Amino acid sequence: MLYSHFVRDGTMQTYNLDGGAFLRMLNGGVDSIKANSKKINDLNVFPVPDGDTGSNMTKTFEAGFLEAKSIPQNQRKSLADVTQKMSHGMLLGARGNSGVILSQIFKGIQLELKNYSTVNAEQLLKAYEKGVEQSYHAVVNPVEGTILTVFREATEYTKKNLKRDSTIEDFYKTHIEGAKLILPKTKEILDVLKDADVIDSGGAGYLCIAEGMYQALLDKEYSSNQTAEIDFDSISKEEESTPSQNTSIDISAFTRDSVLEFGYCTECLLRLQTSKVKDVDNFDINIILNFLNSIGGESVVAFKEDDIVKLHVHTENPGLVLTELRKYGEFLTIKVENMALQHEERIKKAEPKKERLPMAVVAVANGDGLKKAFTDFGCDYIIDGGQTGNPAASAFVEAFDAVNADNIIVLPNNSNIVLTAKQAAEMYKDSKIYVVPTKSIQQGYSALAMINPAFEDIDSMVSDVEDYIGDVISGNVALAVRDAELCGKSIKEGDYLGMFGDDIVSLSTDKIQALEAMLKSLDEKTIKDKELLTLFCGEDVTKEEAQKALEMIESHFPDLEVTNYQGNQKVYSFQIIFFCLFLIYNGKIEYYIYSYN
Repeated sequence: MLYSHFVRDGTMQTYNLDGGAFLRMLNGGVDSIKANSKKINDLNVFPVPDGDTGSNMTKTFEAGFLEAKSIPQNQRKSLADVTQKMSHGMLLGARGNSGVILSQIFKGIQLELKNYSTVNAEQLLKAYEKGVEQSYHAVVNPVEGTILTVFREATEYTKKNLKRDSTIEDFYKTHIEGAKLILPKTKEILDVLKDADVIDSGGAGYLCIAEGMYQALLDKEYSSNQTAEIDFDSISKEEESTPSQNTSIDISAFTRDSVLEFGYCTECLLRLQTSKVKDVDNFDINIILNFLNSIGGESVVAFKEDDIVKLHVHTENPGLVLTELRKYGEFLTIKVENMALQHEERIKKAEPKKERLPMAVVAVANGDGLKKAFTDFGCDYIIDGGQTGNPAASAFVEAFDAVNADNIIVLPNNSNIVLTAKQAAEMYKDSKIYVVPTKSIQQGYSALAMINPAFEDIDSMVSDVEDYIGDVISGNVALAVRDAELCGKSIKEGDYLGMFGDDIVSLSTDKIQALEAMLKSLDEKTIKDKELLTLFCGEDVTKEEAQKALEMIESHFPDLEVTNYQGNQKVYSFQIIFFCLFLIYNGKIEYYIYSYN
């Protein structure tokens, strides 16, 4: 006979892990990664704001936890059910490369556990080995020294040290030991980490999650907002406040002459109080359910977890509900909304579906001017995002639905968003999705110039696009947010960096001078055959600075046709791209390609 727990050395140990315990562990993982998110972001090796690994991993993992938490209380015992929900939530919520890889790790774990209600340590090890396999398979060119290495080495270390009588606590303790051994070595594996003298941020983020899960496993009474202590190189516990979503509702939809038709959507968290309830642990939730039914409540959802009651009800008398609930405890949160306003918002959002198109283009960009430039150049749908703002996979799925096309070409326009776009493409079945791996706005803009909706051979066109974007050289000027030693240069916070790709070619305290020095560094052969130059000015560039930059560029390149956009993009003060003009002939269709050659 197997027991879920037994006592060893005076402490309760877990022999079989079930869904309820795993959900508690996910909660601990969320709290831990959230608390350390900013410190993980600060491990960015580049002095320019990057994709925010800590924020991406937090949002990805939290999306999985919240979906798993939506399982009704009486269905949480099954590990298969909890991990299936968790994995689905993480796949849709994945942001950035680190988030996508994290979601694939837990997707592999879920695949191995899909037929288990509970597992022992040996079975859990097989699931983690499946997580290694799945995550490596999901990345076209796996790079060692990253979260992949940390998770793989930790799992292999666990396998070497696991015994037949090992508990679930033994498993996670050993797994964390393995992660702590490999994490400092990531700076030896990857030169870019060594140069910046930091450990891999993705690996650090995973260790945070594992530590949080382990602490929640040890604490059988674990509940939200407790934070696991993290102890590894360059990471210390620091709370990161998560801004609440600011939803704007048009209150004019319910006037002084309106009649309450839909009632109020009432939600709350209630903590039961021993001063009001004799036996909190055995409080009968049916007492509340019966009351809600007696007053005609609709869409009633109420369940108890430890001493917390979660409630949702549609009612015309929210005051009665709140008064009744205070007989048993005190509120932690309350939300009451007029459903007439919610109804109006749903009507506004429920726009008629557009006519099905043969082809559409979806791109990622930020900044009003930059978005307009992409739209004017033929993009059908813009997902807000880019550097420091990586959209979730679900944002791509929503975009695919919105454009309603047989074939959809996707331009991620950032190296940290490509994997997310590909993951969304794999999940979407209603259209054929082509993800062109554009790693910069410049590559995306070049790609748009090559895309023609009238071109019937989309596979061939996409192949041409992918060939040409590899030759695009992205020129950027950005403000350094910290000191660094990179590319043989001593960078100080507040310097402006001129970059082609990841190569820093100029450095100045003035953005215009950094741009000028960057352009002067170009080899004459590189621009010999170029005909057009486009400049995008960021949100920090004034009209006077934009004009000064334009005049400087025109004086340096008198033979080029120069176009200037106030892109208002974040992070980058200036983004430039040169174009060559080519003609592609394909029987009936002629169109132009602008690119480096």
